[in-house]
Amino acid sequence: QKGFLSPSPGGSAPTLLSPTHPRRTPALMLQGTSSNAGKSVLAAAFCRIFRQDGYDVAPFKAQNMSLNSGVTARGDEMGRAQIVQAQAARVDPDARMNPILLKPHSDTGSQVVVLGQPAGHMGVIEYFQKKRDLWPTVRQAYDELAASHDIMVLEGAGSPGEINLKSHDLVNMRMAEYAGASVLLVGDIDRGGVYASFLGTWMTFSGPERRLLTGYLVNRFRGDASLLGPAHQYMLDCTGAPVLGTIPHIRDLNLPEEDMAGFPWGGRPQDGPKEPGTLDIAVVMLRHVSNYTDFAPLGLEPDVRLRPVRRLEDWGEPDVVMIPGSKSVVPDLDDLRRSGLADRILEHGARGKWLFGICGGLQVLGRDILDPYGVESSAPHTPGLGLMDLRSTFAADKTLVRVARAETPLGVLSSGYEIHHGQTEHGPSARPLFLRADRAYADPAERVCGYVDGRRWATYLHGIFDDDAFRRAWLDHVRADIGLKPQGRILASYDIEKALDRLADIVRESCDLTTIYQSMGL
Repeated sequence: QKGFLSPSPGGSAPTLLSPTHPRRTPALMLQGTSSNAGKSVLAAAFCRIFRQDGYDVAPFKAQNMSLNSGVTARGDEMGRAQIVQAQAARVDPDARMNPILLKPHSDTGSQVVVLGQPAGHMGVIEYFQKKRDLWPTVRQAYDELAASHDIMVLEGAGSPGEINLKSHDLVNMRMAEYAGASVLLVGDIDRGGVYASFLGTWMTFSGPERRLLTGYLVNRFRGDASLLGPAHQYMLDCTGAPVLGTIPHIRDLNLPEEDMAGFPWGGRPQDGPKEPGTLDIAVVMLRHVSNYTDFAPLGLEPDVRLRPVRRLEDWGEPDVVMIPGSKSVVPDLDDLRRSGLADRILEHGARGKWLFGICGGLQVLGRDILDPYGVESSAPHTPGLGLMDLRSTFAADKTLVRVARAETPLGVLSSGYEIHHGQTEHGPSARPLFLRADRAYADPAERVCGYVDGRRWATYLHGIFDDDAFRRAWLDHVRADIGLKPQGRILASYDIEKALDRLADIVRESCDLTTIYQSMGL
């Protein structure tokens, strides 16, 4: 389970599919034996497969717990995984695809985002009480999407076998029943015990729940799949449901991950001695880090060694230190000070070395963090690290905006999205050199989305390194500054479209698509 709010809680006890339940819009649902079994990626695969086959398809996840979120064109916040799934389906991301988003800020509380807008911070008991009221919202969001698409691809959360949470379910079997979905149960064989996990999950199902199950998918297999035949026959004999696919372990897929459990920063080892001519980039992993996928494109670059830093022992000798976003900036800043990492960051800055902060990282690098409304903490004022002349004040309203085009200090355009409560003022040494350029703004100050002070850069733009040209321009700028030869050309492509097509091809070859289509009535 992931903290106190496992991704699989829902509303009241389910009323499951009966033989007379009318078949609605054809729907496929990916559920898992555990978190990080591969549901999100496989849901994206099926979105792309169905789209390639000529169907108008949309993804849906009733409730998602994640600190990796994005912003739609309408300014709504939703889980990053559903944004990737929408891209796989070649439809615009829509907050109805993820009507409830939980963004944990502690072990006992989360910000609750409903239909893309914050609905408040809640503890576990308050949220469990609130879920009954949210079930109609989930149903309406699903119905509206299903009415305008040929196929729905649903994703569950956590595991449907978490029996302590079944009475509150609104994202797993209860949602499958409501959608009339064909359910595939996904298990990660790389963890070991996958067939015991399948069987154990199936044993927690009621009779009606078992009738929703179409089959199993074995995920992340390494080796000769023909050797799994006896295990697959055993599952069919014991449960009556077949294994409908064995998905191989896919290396270097380069799709944004939803969870921290998979840490997809490039395909090369990031420990051991640094290779000559490479940039050593350390990302300080805050306790409540959000949108850590901002840095994944850097991990693709052959001249970059990208490392997570969680403890003093991880520090090493970085050329660049990056501070990512955070759901709880002030508590994370306190953690940095207690751990000694704040002192290392200050020493790094005092030596005139490179620093780059994104969103919460921007606020951490500034002089002051003000929270007059108690948005993130009870402290009305917290000193920042003071490495940039910035003063951030948390506003009651959250800024949620996509920036299709942004000017950067290098003269190379990029893009991204903003998700933050902080409103930042700058002093003379922090030059506003990141500027929104996607439309006209009545107030020029509204264009500002980042600052530069020598080798200290900070921006509110998540996803800024997704752009190949900007990423290479920035890396070459740093390389030249520290005495390394610039590469002068793009060396890596962060191309999600190609990755999605590759994923779809592999899954298509590895699954019994005929049976899966038939189970949806197609």
